[in-house]
Amino acid sequence: MRTNLAIQDTAVLDSAHVGDIQGALGTVRVDDTAPRSNWKSRILTLLAIMGPGLIVMVGDNDAGGVSTYAQAGQNYGTSLLWVLLLLVPVLIVNQEMVVRLGLVTGVGHARLIFERFGRFWGAFSVGDLFVLNVLTIVTEFIGIRMAMSHFGVNPFVSVSLAAVLLIGMTITGSFRRWERFMFVMVAANFLVIPLVFMSHPAARPMVSGFLVPGVQGGLTSNALLLIIGMVGTTVAPWQLFFQQSNVIDKRLTPRWMAYERADTVIGSVVVVIGAAAIIACTAFAFQETKLAGQFVDAGAVISGLTQHLGRLAGNFFAIVLLNSSLIGAAAVTLSTSYAFGDVFGTKHSLHRTMKDGVSFYLVYAAIILASAGIVVIPHAPLGLITTGVQALAGILLPSATVFLLLLCNDRAVLGPWVNRPWLNLVSSVIVGVLVVLSLILAVTTFFPNVNAQSISLVAAGMLIIGIFLASFVWYRRKSDTDVIDAPEERRSWRMPPLAQLPKAVWSPMQKVGMATLRGYLLIAVIMLVVKVVQLAVGG
Repeated sequence: MRTNLAIQDTAVLDSAHVGDIQGALGTVRVDDTAPRSNWKSRILTLLAIMGPGLIVMVGDNDAGGVSTYAQAGQNYGTSLLWVLLLLVPVLIVNQEMVVRLGLVTGVGHARLIFERFGRFWGAFSVGDLFVLNVLTIVTEFIGIRMAMSHFGVNPFVSVSLAAVLLIGMTITGSFRRWERFMFVMVAANFLVIPLVFMSHPAARPMVSGFLVPGVQGGLTSNALLLIIGMVGTTVAPWQLFFQQSNVIDKRLTPRWMAYERADTVIGSVVVVIGAAAIIACTAFAFQETKLAGQFVDAGAVISGLTQHLGRLAGNFFAIVLLNSSLIGAAAVTLSTSYAFGDVFGTKHSLHRTMKDGVSFYLVYAAIILASAGIVVIPHAPLGLITTGVQALAGILLPSATVFLLLLCNDRAVLGPWVNRPWLNLVSSVIVGVLVVLSLILAVTTFFPNVNAQSISLVAAGMLIIGIFLASFVWYRRKSDTDVIDAPEERRSWRMPPLAQLPKAVWSPMQKVGMATLRGYLLIAVIMLVVKVVQLAVGG
């Protein structure tokens, strides 16, 4: 049994990741071993630990998310609310695995991929994370620019002020101060609630939208692509890297697993409430108006709400867009800075001062300034960047989820914390669905004239066959549950230093699967580059 959690006995790479838990809403001392025997102590502990799960979820309701949900409501009413309900278990399952990896290993997602999958996949994961994150942050600054333009602020001024704010709130040298800044923005996210009431919602269409799957006007290719967009904007690769590193930076250990899982579940519920509120707002505000079914962008939504609901509603939506863009930019940028420090072994913690963690903060500031700079370039192809981000995120999502599933079955990494067979079955179904959606998105992006419904039927058939085979394998192996440990052993077990891990051995099936994934990614990325070039030159 491993009971010594000192940094030299674990794989933790940064000494700042060990010590008291200093959350926005409380502190838990490193030597606090007292049992939480009543509700008061449990709630106080949850408040101190809460943060990474809530922030990663609300951060995913960023500029792209607000725009996508507004489009769903404006073009399809409340008929797509059921998609959000289906996304709750996907979010919880994916992020729970990330939480487990972070708390048990003490090592970031990028570092684990390097160690267990080799340099190719490590370089690929960090490289695609960097490119995708920078482009995503550009879209956040586009959202900031749109929101502030509503208030008459010059784009250069609004983008510059936002960049200064984002950098300033991060380089304070205090994890607690950073988390408090983020909690303020999480709270501002709830402005969508009064915004919904301004649109005079009706209960029956809302309930029907959640409980009865369907699409207003029928399942067209455009509706299908929007559904895929809703999935893509809610389940993003950067989330995996962010939460795994953030729980480590908050100094959480396996002892606090249940609390961080609760934090993640709470975050999943909050993000769905926010998304549903945006859909409901645009659905009821624009029904029976000339703007129904005529979504353009988030800026046009602000104008439309001002026209039909009044100036206050337009102001509220602009503030929601601004706030979502800021929290998204902060979280996405930090996930990149964390990954950089994890891979190159540099100091990377929000607990460190600017002087002590200079490379960590410089990477963060450089990404923010570069992304902000792109947005203020005259005639920059901002629409093309937004389209490219959505397509690239969809293409790269399967690789991120496959790595996650494999790591959570690596006994050298997680020991008694590896996935149970039933969780592998559920996770495999989720990965299969994400792969199918990614494939549909890739094909329809490259070949817009292809019938998306036909592709979906073929892909769904392949997925059903895959689920059947996975279920058969699970049934044959369900007795292989040799991870039966006492609760105390699970709480105290930590991954040993990376140098002590045995070399990862892949089965023939895993080798074939990874080779297939590599081929798919290579072809899809090449085709995406060709498509972007064609759009750029007007082809």
